[in-house]
Amino acid sequence: MLRHLLTLAAAFASAAPAIAQEAVPAAQDTAAGIAVTLSPELGEHRSGRLLVFAQRVEPGAEPQDAVDTSPFNPTGTAIAAREISDLSPGAPALVGASTDSFPTSFTDLPSGTYRFQAVLDRNHDYNYGGRGAGDYVSPVVEATLPGPMPALTLSRELPATGLADWLARMPEAERAKMEARLAALEPVDFESSALTAFWGRATHIRGWIALPPGYDPDAAATYPTVYSTGGFGSTLDSARLRAAQMAGMMAEGETPPMIWVYLDESSPTGTHEFADSVNNGPWGHALTEELIPALESEYRMDARPNGRFLTGHSSGGWATLWLQVRYPEIFGGTWPTAPDPSDFHDFTNIDLYADGANAYVGDDGEPLPLVRNQGEVVATLRQFGEMEAALGAYGGQFASFEWVFSPKGPDGRPMPLFDRATGEIDPMVARYWIENYDIAHRVRRDWAEIGPALTGKIHLIVGTADTFYLDGPARRLEAVLDELGAEADFRFLPGKTHFDLFARDGDSQALLKDIAREMYAVARPGEDR
Repeated sequence: MLRHLLTLAAAFASAAPAIAQEAVPAAQDTAAGIAVTLSPELGEHRSGRLLVFAQRVEPGAEPQDAVDTSPFNPTGTAIAAREISDLSPGAPALVGASTDSFPTSFTDLPSGTYRFQAVLDRNHDYNYGGRGAGDYVSPVVEATLPGPMPALTLSRELPATGLADWLARMPEAERAKMEARLAALEPVDFESSALTAFWGRATHIRGWIALPPGYDPDAAATYPTVYSTGGFGSTLDSARLRAAQMAGMMAEGETPPMIWVYLDESSPTGTHEFADSVNNGPWGHALTEELIPALESEYRMDARPNGRFLTGHSSGGWATLWLQVRYPEIFGGTWPTAPDPSDFHDFTNIDLYADGANAYVGDDGEPLPLVRNQGEVVATLRQFGEMEAALGAYGGQFASFEWVFSPKGPDGRPMPLFDRATGEIDPMVARYWIENYDIAHRVRRDWAEIGPALTGKIHLIVGTADTFYLDGPARRLEAVLDELGAEADFRFLPGKTHFDLFARDGDSQALLKDIAREMYAVARPGEDR
């Protein structure tokens, strides 16, 4: 859930002080907004989401070459944005007055010195992964308010970065080992006929496969297989890194020999979560009916339910929990960690079943929290929803949920669950979410049909201090499964958050190693691994 885990973890250290919304108005010469121009070197007729960030400069602050927002301090950076269809040199675009803004209009920024930066998000993917290759950025400019707003010039195109850049920063010995592991991975690039038919263009399922040590494609031996999906913010590159990490752990004897398939579930709309959806297409069908049979015909996989397993973290955890419940006879068990909400009585603290439910405030009128750190609320649902709306309509966490869970609206887009300005929830959309994607509801409703194949296969692990309160819906799902006699395994790790769940005794991947051994014990009972 939310942005890529490494990005979020780093954000605690770099979060700026909050910009007060009860602000002292700046001078009247701010009313027209900030003028953003395009450098002639970057061409003309450019389009995208034009973003301007403003962050107050605190005494003694170090210089910086980027101004950005943080989900761990959503009000620490002001955002103004607008859509641009034809930006050319010499024709400045005005941003910040009558455009989308958060947490306040630039005309209402309190007095002080600010750092400003403009970004042209050309692919509309800022909400998913932040600025990236192909985006245009301006230099960081300081200005004191009240006073003239600075003029910003988009003068640099951000280069593509990838694994090569990351590897170049590693010590030589570690880099050589990682490069060898990366080279040993097998790519997954499978064109799905079902998804291609849905989208009307070639649509692929992609990922990376880590094979066990000594794997021989011509031998008779087969291996248990694990399908793992990434969380919100994950990419094909992050799937490759996780596959390389697992290959290393198997080579060192830290995990048993299995075939690990790391799948990329990112899409232009966020994450599709391998759920069949009227908006994203039949991803669950494509995985279970097309990709898995194709892989099992090519690799030495067990190709039976008690040799097919699932695991994923956060949104990837929800995906693998969903797949186990939706296809209980195909998979032999799922180990989701900190999965997104599985009972919509508690959808990140929102009760979607309640009459008159609101995404921003509870029954008591108090703001609903979304992000916590060491017991302190650091972001509310209103702050996050409004920030996401300012950054753009595509790729954000709430918009991603809607692309997976919502019915299609008259305009061909997913119907929003709630009004981004007021938080008011559309009860028809909420009911559609519940009937189709509330895992606890579906399990209770369909237990007579799926129970025999699902019993004993759910192994959910979450921290009691989960950063996004995901322990709450997990406890609700546990109660439903206990009531049904599902023999499910729920572990609530004391004090663990969304980001340190896997760590124990100095080992950052201790939990993953436990999960691998538990899976192997199901596939190979009696073997000591």
